[in-house]
Amino acid sequence: MRPMFPLVLCATGLLSACATTAPTPPPQAAACNAQGAHWAVGHAPDAATVDRIVSDTGSRSSRVLAPTSPATADYRPDRVSIMVNERGAITGIKCG
Repeated sequence: MRPMFPLVLCATGLLSACATTAPTPPPQAAACNAQGAHWAVGHAPDAATVDRIVSDTGSRSSRVLAPTSPATADYRPDRVSIMVNERGAITGIKCG
C-alpha cells in the first residue's frame, strides 16, 4: 500500500495539469440605439441608406424585414432591424 501513494499523488498532479480553464466571456456587444435612425422612415433601404442606419444606430449588423419575411426570434443588442412595407419603403427601425 505504501508504494501506491506516490503513484496516486503523481497521477493526480498530472491530471490536474490537463484541466481546462473557464473561457473568457466575449466582449460586450455595442448596443443599438434606434433613435438615431428615424430620419430613414420613408426612404428605400438601398445599400447606402442601410450603411448609414447601421452607423447612426451604433449597430454591428442589420437586417431588412418585409411584412412576409421570416425572421429569427433571437435578440441581439448589436443588430438593427429595418422594417419595410410592400412598396419597399422603410416604415420602422428597431434594435434587436
